[in-house]
Amino acid sequence: MSENKAVLEKKIFIKGKIKAITGLHIGGSSLGMSIGGADSVVIRNPINNQPYIPGSSLKGKMRSLMEKVTGEMEIKNGSYLPTKNTDHVIGKLFGVSADSQSQAAPTRLIVRDAHLLNEETLAAAEDTDMPYTEVKTEVVIDRLTSAATPRQIERVPAGAEFELELIVNVYAGDDEKELLDTVFQSLTLVEHDYLGGNGTRGYGKVHFEFDDKIWFKDKDAYLNNKPMQVLVDYQIPEGV
Repeated sequence: MSENKAVLEKKIFIKGKIKAITGLHIGGSSLGMSIGGADSVVIRNPINNQPYIPGSSLKGKMRSLMEKVTGEMEIKNGSYLPTKNTDHVIGKLFGVSADSQSQAAPTRLIVRDAHLLNEETLAAAEDTDMPYTEVKTEVVIDRLTSAATPRQIERVPAGAEFELELIVNVYAGDDEKELLDTVFQSLTLVEHDYLGGNGTRGYGKVHFEFDDKIWFKDKDAYLNNKPMQVLVDYQIPEGV
């Protein structure tokens, strides 16, 4: 890519769904919760009150796991610091912080908010505690006094499905296959880890299912109002 120009060659669209295999908790605001409600609630769309997965939550998890497995993660003064290396595929794909001293570079990956797909199934369920969700009671044991303190965690139940949409921007000089491989590697890592909070206690196991075709639209199509095309020279890696 030119030092002075960032030429967008194409946009690649990866679509599918996210399935919750175990209860999923991505925290939202507890303001306004009534007495007797959950201590920790999930994030919801304020228009339709349905839970969703913020794109920032999925993208952040993808990034942190890739940085750990590649050794690009930095820990300083007890805090996790994302990579600022724009020459590494992780820096290119996920972007670097605005205060980075590295050379500015466009972020390649866009992760859309994942909205609920099977809302009718969850709405019709008779045993949910709150609209579309369940409340799981846990007990916290004080290690000094052995006193038990119950708390209630709201979570989206196993079986919930969410829309998945990722967009990869490919610029002149990019290794397209490397970018796409990194996307699918990071999603595999999320499947083998967890999404959201309380994952070490069983929450947040998810599975990704992808559409049969990956689509793209290149700069010629945008400039000349042409339709999307199927990306035929890339296959989703086995095991994802």
